[in-house]
Amino acid sequence: MDARSLSASRRGLMHLHKVGTPPKQNLLREFTARVKETFFADDPLRPFKDQPRSRKLVLGIQAIFPIFEWGRSYNWKKFRGDLIAGLTIASLCIPQDIGYAKLAHLDPQFGLYSSFVPPLIYAFMGSSRDIAIGPVAVVSLLLGSMLSKEIDPYLKKAEYRRLAFTATFFAGITQAALGFLRLGFLIDFLSHAAIIGFMAGAAITIALQQLKGLLGIKNFTKETDIISVMHSVWGNVHHGWNWQTILIGVSFLSFLLVAKYIGKKNRKFFWVPAIAPLISVILSTFFVYITHAEKKGVQIVKDIEKGINPSSVNQIYFSGEYLLKGLKIGIVAGLIALTEAVAIGRTFASMKDYQIDGNKEMVALGAMNVVGSMTSCYVATGSFSRSAVNFMSGCETAVSNVIMSCVVFLTLEFITPLFKYTPNAILAAIIISAVAGLIDIPAAILVWKIDKFDFVACLGAFLGVVFKSVEIGLLIAVTVSFAKILLQVTRPRTAILGKVPRSNVYRNILQYPEAVKVPGILIVRVDCAIYFSNSNYVKERILRWLMDEEERVKAACQPTIQFLIVEMSPVTDIDTSGIHALEELHRSLEKKNIELILTNPGPVVMDKLEVSRFANLIGEDKIFLTVADAVSSCSPKQADEV
Repeated sequence: MDARSLSASRRGLMHLHKVGTPPKQNLLREFTARVKETFFADDPLRPFKDQPRSRKLVLGIQAIFPIFEWGRSYNWKKFRGDLIAGLTIASLCIPQDIGYAKLAHLDPQFGLYSSFVPPLIYAFMGSSRDIAIGPVAVVSLLLGSMLSKEIDPYLKKAEYRRLAFTATFFAGITQAALGFLRLGFLIDFLSHAAIIGFMAGAAITIALQQLKGLLGIKNFTKETDIISVMHSVWGNVHHGWNWQTILIGVSFLSFLLVAKYIGKKNRKFFWVPAIAPLISVILSTFFVYITHAEKKGVQIVKDIEKGINPSSVNQIYFSGEYLLKGLKIGIVAGLIALTEAVAIGRTFASMKDYQIDGNKEMVALGAMNVVGSMTSCYVATGSFSRSAVNFMSGCETAVSNVIMSCVVFLTLEFITPLFKYTPNAILAAIIISAVAGLIDIPAAILVWKIDKFDFVACLGAFLGVVFKSVEIGLLIAVTVSFAKILLQVTRPRTAILGKVPRSNVYRNILQYPEAVKVPGILIVRVDCAIYFSNSNYVKERILRWLMDEEERVKAACQPTIQFLIVEMSPVTDIDTSGIHALEELHRSLEKKNIELILTNPGPVVMDKLEVSRFANLIGEDKIFLTVADAVSSCSPKQADEV
């Protein structure tokens, strides 16, 4: 008997499990389930189930303001940890805020404003215990570069400031809307590899921008790309550099880097790099004051406006030509700030083994930026350097942000006049030492080892930021990330399977070289859902596998291919185009006198095969639960020999 007749004679004797067809579901119920899984995967209403109305009200308030939940168990021990952490990050944030405000082309006090109001709002609404809120280098640079292209920050200072508040308002609206509509998954489209490259490029760009303050250059380029910056630096080497400024900047930069090294080498000394910036500011300010170095060309901060945040509600552009510009800049800045904050929150939450609600975080960040825009703040978010110090200082809750905010309040009310003689060089040194940690070379090397396409995204984002602009780098990062998704969807992986010796298991012959092909049978696995975007490719790829196999067996004088088995376990879904592609594949195989066999289609796929009558077309006896069942049924003699 040949394989076909032997298969027919044995079929009645073998007990094979049939692939189950899922019960028919109500269309509305199925649609509701899909929407719920997409937008409410975490089932946020579960705590409200079977609760009395009064309890639901309390739970609702706690959902919006988590402080009323964890605040009930707050005690002196936790406050002591938060107090130490808050004072520590305050000593770090004050000099950083003044420097970051300059990155955004705003007066120094606006950096301090952004570390006063937003942290208070976040403490009530945020779910992370470890995030330290305030301005950050990357967002400050992004805002400064995008805003300055619309309005000159020096010639039209008031209009520039108004556009900054407008962008901050729309950044908050964007963040809150994403959280409220539960669209937080959208920020995941910016891959981790792209973020690594973007952050490293931004760090290089920020450090290059600080050469102006570090070298004492007055006439500096407004461009951010490395070529323009270096041309400006070397163009001023003979008449623009100030040796007193360089001495101050390099000396304290060395001190800050040594302090950072000490803290990294021994975690017990985490406080050394935390207080080093404030010590540097105090010492350099005192040095400039007693030597009157400002008269010798050393640029100083000069006056910082005293007092807490003034209202800026009437300064936001709600109409006019700058409305759309503020909206565009706000959306971009809001998404970048959101990506950084969520990544930081998840990192420290996993280290302390607790969960944060991503959508609540977005609403909290959005609310604090909306309120911040009305109180003279610009975009604030979670700072990695401050959050790391906050974590290592032993913070227990978001009260550490409140402590930091109180210290900033006291600074604004009483201490700002003391910063008058602070040299710009020290602020440049503080920013350079802070952004150095954004360059993660080991992470980039790991990306290269794991996924070369991911590395292209990483490198593209890095080069785009360094050689063009922050916006171009961001655009490249998003484009490459989407290109990767499209490539994976439109060109899914397929594999030839063989039988692993002394087992009933069939695996990829490239991964398991010892796996043996069954004579007369070609087994192909499709590793992706089959949609309109890839259905034609899947069909053609399977036919190419078949053509190659036919040429191989003909050259080796082996039995011709009589069965094509398609393993469908990884196929999570299939659409109309996918069904049509299978029908075309079936017709092509019929002309070659080859039978098409399917194995283990999932419930969604099996349901669609039944509805489309494709199962009837090939015969329900050609759909098996496992590859082993299919091989045994189609060609038991060859299977036993293998």
